[in-house]
Amino acid sequence: MTETILTAPRLLLGEWLMARRIERVCYAIGAALVLSGVLHLGMFVIEPRSWYGPLSWRKPASFGVAFGTVLIAVTLVSASLRLSVRTRAWLLGLFAADCILEVAGITVQAWRDVPSHLNNTTPVNSVIAFSLAGGGALLVAVLGTLAVIALRGRVEGTPSMRLAVRAGFGFLLAGLASGVAMIVRGETLIRAGHRTQAYDTAGFLKEFHGITLNGILLLPLLAWALSRTGRPEAERRRIVVVAIAVYAVIAVAALIIGIARICPG
Repeated sequence: MTETILTAPRLLLGEWLMARRIERVCYAIGAALVLSGVLHLGMFVIEPRSWYGPLSWRKPASFGVAFGTVLIAVTLVSASLRLSVRTRAWLLGLFAADCILEVAGITVQAWRDVPSHLNNTTPVNSVIAFSLAGGGALLVAVLGTLAVIALRGRVEGTPSMRLAVRAGFGFLLAGLASGVAMIVRGETLIRAGHRTQAYDTAGFLKEFHGITLNGILLLPLLAWALSRTGRPEAERRRIVVVAIAVYAVIAVAALIIGIARICPG
């Protein structure tokens, strides 16, 4: 395991040197988004705000880290999908642009000290909110396309890695669906005149959302780490199967807790 940890930086350097232009751009954007998220954690010290709620510095921090890591993970994992170089470049380019749009909109609103989502109280807020909603639709389209390719079995690599990639994209689809569900709930409450309730409860699936989105990073990472241990492939695949099952149980538990938050009684 120590050897695996020490080898990781060398492999990342090799990945960077061998990467195509679009991949390097995505890696750089992902790293910048993660850095932006980390730096916004420092704003809790400079300008303290509540950790919860639509005006928290938590939003630009968590979204920056989340979008950055998912962009890097999808860029890495998409290399194993069987699709043309041009198609992959277009999909990654659209995804990277959308990541910038989403994080930028959320960050700008945080600095303006107004909610980023479900906020149509002024023309400027409406433009940003609609841009974030449109970016969300593009996000679903791009990642959904990659997920369908993976789930149809068009994945290169060892059996354990193929399984991890397909499961990761499966969880990713669940994460995207939960994001849509939260937006729909928030919009429904606002149209019914319950804006405060919308801000308080629209994020009821945020834990499930975060867990499932990160499956595309954690499961292939596990498969890669196992490949460096010298274990037989059959054993590596069994470990990945167990990890997927455990991950699914955790995700379902988070889903149940989230749904319980908005159920009466």
